[in-house]
Amino acid sequence: MTRVFISGTHAVAEAADLADVKVIAAYPITPQTSIVETLARKVSSGELKAEMVPVESEHSAMSTVVGASLAGARAFTASSSQGLALMHEVLPYASGLRLPIVMAIANRALASPVSIFNDQQDSLSQRDSGWLQFYVKNAQEALDFILIAYRLAEDPRVLLPVMVCMDGFSISHTSEPVEIPSRELVREFLPAFKANYPHLDLEDPKVFNVMAFPDHFEEFQRDKHESSRNVLVITDEVYGDFNRLFGRQYGNVEYYQASDAEVVLVGMGSMMGTVRDVVDALRAAGQKVGMARVASYRPFPVSEIRSALKSARTIGVLDRDISFGAGGILYQDVVRSLYNESGPRPRAINFIVGLGGRDVSHRTIRTCFERLFLASDKEALGTEGELQWPDENEKLLKTWEVGKTYGN
Repeated sequence: MTRVFISGTHAVAEAADLADVKVIAAYPITPQTSIVETLARKVSSGELKAEMVPVESEHSAMSTVVGASLAGARAFTASSSQGLALMHEVLPYASGLRLPIVMAIANRALASPVSIFNDQQDSLSQRDSGWLQFYVKNAQEALDFILIAYRLAEDPRVLLPVMVCMDGFSISHTSEPVEIPSRELVREFLPAFKANYPHLDLEDPKVFNVMAFPDHFEEFQRDKHESSRNVLVITDEVYGDFNRLFGRQYGNVEYYQASDAEVVLVGMGSMMGTVRDVVDALRAAGQKVGMARVASYRPFPVSEIRSALKSARTIGVLDRDISFGAGGILYQDVVRSLYNESGPRPRAINFIVGLGGRDVSHRTIRTCFERLFLASDKEALGTEGELQWPDENEKLLKTWEVGKTYGN
C-alpha cells in the first residue's frame, strides 16, 4: 500500500481506477467535478484504459452508464445536488434492470435557494429508487467503499446499483492521508469484471425493460427489495474479506461507547467525527453518552440499530436533511426500527442540523446531548419536543417574524 495526502474526490477517482472501470460518463457539477476531471486525465494519459464519455447533462450521464452496463462493461459516474435530481428519471431503470453500476455522490444541498454547500438532501431524496446507499465519514472510507460497492453490486445475490455518498467539501475537498492499495490486492478482493447478469449479446439476443402488467409487476418490486435486504448478510462476508486484505474493518453501523450509554446520538457522514469527539469529552466528565453512525442507509440495518440502542433511555437522531412537513429522513427509519421492540423503548428526539453547509460544531452536538438528558426527565415531549433545530439562526428567524421578509 501507498500512503498519500489527497482529497476525497481524488480518493474516489483512485478507487474507480483500481476497480478497472471501462466506461465513465462525465458531467461536471460542484462539488463532484474533480472526480471526473481526475479520471479524464488518467484516461487521456493512458494510465486508465477506459472509455470517457463527456455528455451534455446528468440525465445523459446516467443513461450512458445504463447502456454501458447493459453492454457488459463495469461502469462508473458521479454527481451532486441538482445533477442527481436530473438523473432521477433514469435511476429506477438502472435498479430495475439489475445493473451493477457504482456512482459517487458528493452531497450538496438542493435548491431553492441556491447552495453549493453540504447537506444530504440530494441522495436521501433518491432513497426509494432501488439503489443501495452508503455514507462515508472520510476520504479513506470514500476510496474503500467504492471497491466494496462494486463487490456488492456485482454479487449474483444482489445485482443492484450503489451510491457511495460523501459530504461535499468537508470530505470531497479536504485532503488527508489515504492508503491506496496495490492493484494485486484489489484484484484479489474485486475480481476482474464478468457480466454475470442478463446483458446485450449478439449471440444470445434478448429484450430488456419489457412491459409488466399488474399480475407481474409487484413481484419484480419485491425481488428488488429482497435482494437489497440480502446485502445486510452479504456485507459481513465482504467486510471480513476487506479487513483480511487491507486491515480496515467496516460495518453497517459504527458503534462508539454505545453499549452502556444512557443517551445516544445517531447520524451519518462526516459530522459523526465531531460527535465522537464530544462523546469522549462528556465521558471524561462522567456522562454516559454514546454514538451510532449509520454507514448502510439502504438497505437499512434494523436489527443492528436495535442492538446499538438497546440500553439507551433517550436517543437523538441527527438529520442533515428534512422531509418537509414530517421531519428528518433518517429519524423516520430509526424510529421505525424500534417501534415493534418488546419492552421499554428509548424516547427519541429528531435534530435537524447542518443544512446548506452550516457547520455542525462541538457546541451544537453538546446542545443536542444536553437536550437529550433533559428529555429523559420529562414525562412527555409532544410534537414540538420531538423535532428540534439546535443550530438555528435566531437573529434571522426574528427578522422574518417581525418583517415577514420572505423572498426579499
